[in-house]
Amino acid sequence: VEKIEKQLASLRIAKRSMLSEEPAYLLDIDVSKPAQSESSRFVAVSCSNKSIRVYNRETLNFLREYSSHPGILNGVRFAHACDSTVFSACSDGTVKCWDIRLATQKAVQVFSGYPSNVFISFDINCSDLLICAGTEKVEKDTFLVFWDARGITNCASATKEPLGVYCESHNDDITKICFHPVEPNLVVSGSTDGLVNVFDINKDNEDDALISTCNSDSSVSFIGWSGKDYKQVYCMTHDEGFCWWDIAQLDTEEPITLLHVLDVRDAVCGENDSLHYLVGGLYHEKADKLFLIGGASSGNVYLIGCGTDGLSLVGTLCGGHSATVRSFCWNLADESLLTGGEDAQLLLWKPRAVERSLAKKSSMKIPSSVQKRVRVHNTSLKSGRK
Repeated sequence: VEKIEKQLASLRIAKRSMLSEEPAYLLDIDVSKPAQSESSRFVAVSCSNKSIRVYNRETLNFLREYSSHPGILNGVRFAHACDSTVFSACSDGTVKCWDIRLATQKAVQVFSGYPSNVFISFDINCSDLLICAGTEKVEKDTFLVFWDARGITNCASATKEPLGVYCESHNDDITKICFHPVEPNLVVSGSTDGLVNVFDINKDNEDDALISTCNSDSSVSFIGWSGKDYKQVYCMTHDEGFCWWDIAQLDTEEPITLLHVLDVRDAVCGENDSLHYLVGGLYHEKADKLFLIGGASSGNVYLIGCGTDGLSLVGTLCGGHSATVRSFCWNLADESLLTGGEDAQLLLWKPRAVERSLAKKSSMKIPSSVQKRVRVHNTSLKSGRK
């Protein structure tokens, strides 16, 4: 674990993407899964201007953009078996599939929901057979909607109807969905109702499928799997709380809660510039350790180690972003980290890297008239910048 922590602490900026003509917040990042023995080739980013941008994984050179979206994008995911296939969920009630080898702006497949569906989360399972998307609450309804994802490549522009829905396990917006990394039938969902539900979708109905319900006591902002054989589930909340559960203990007398931190900002102190928010987490298989990623409004990124005895700061990444970091993607193969933020920048961090590209950008945020009049906290925010 110490070796891994040293590697994380030695991360430096290796590459920085060029700013596009229309700067936008970078909300979600995914890297293509390596095809055969190759390393991953592509990075896909969903942006606040309703577009998906695709970059070369090593150089961060811009490759193409998909912008034909009538609604707000929520997430981007590559297929596991084909590194040129990327999916996105949209508030217009669809999940779209894009083939980045094609010059067309048209989705190769559209997975349509029901008329009232507004999708705010989604994922595709590890066998690329199933897609699941979560909806906003409309009147009294919130849905987990499932589709058969097979036949993507030979079914140009076909629209697929849902296989079915789960509609009884959450009673508010379903903010996150995450399939199990190796078990294609297991999926976990998180909601603003505070519940984190684990389902076995091989079961015949929703009641039987619901294996576990964990309560975070707050609105869920991020969920993931961790631990040996990925038998643990963790979540972060919109008020910067953290919960961690061991699903393997469900049938035992042992408590399933491994750790519950009401406010991570109080538990972890940053250097110079305190921790303001959480972005997400990642389980490191080699080290058998869970890490969290947080940040400060100055753009600093914090790497936090997670144990049953509490949280500890592993390292701080400074000098990269100039505004809030909204997204990240960790590549365990080469210990590299991609981060995207409200400064419209995509950064690639590698152990002991030396940056040979552009200088740090200033924030793209435009101060409001209220900020101009009041100018609260300006000095304290700048103190942590390099």
